[in-house]
Amino acid sequence: MDFISGLPRTLKSYTVIWVVVDRFTKSAHFIPRKSTYTTTYHLALPPQLSAVHDVFHVSMLRKYVADPSHIVDYKPLQINDNLSYEERPVEILAKEVKLLCNRGITLVKVLWRNHEVEEAT
Repeated sequence: MDFISGLPRTLKSYTVIWVVVDRFTKSAHFIPRKSTYTTTYHLALPPQLSAVHDVFHVSMLRKYVADPSHIVDYKPLQINDNLSYEERPVEILAKEVKLLCNRGITLVKVLWRNHEVEEAT
């Protein structure tokens, strides 16, 4: 499924086409829809992130509930030319051995640099 948006408005006020592809018959169905979101926002990005797409759609937004404990701790990242950065493990938070078919598999939870404890994998 995919949406094709940004089309001129038709007589029935359709502005979006919903594309549904049937996997079994390998056929595509094009369903005209009325768009409820028409606004996009452009981000003001710093020059080192100029290769990042700076447009997002309002459908991607969520309501923010204000909380005074939300403080942004800005630590600059060393971003490569291909917009990636190097992850480094900081600490092993948990270690567990799971038995699957009489075989032990070790599961390790690692805290990574530039991530919070809740984001540990």
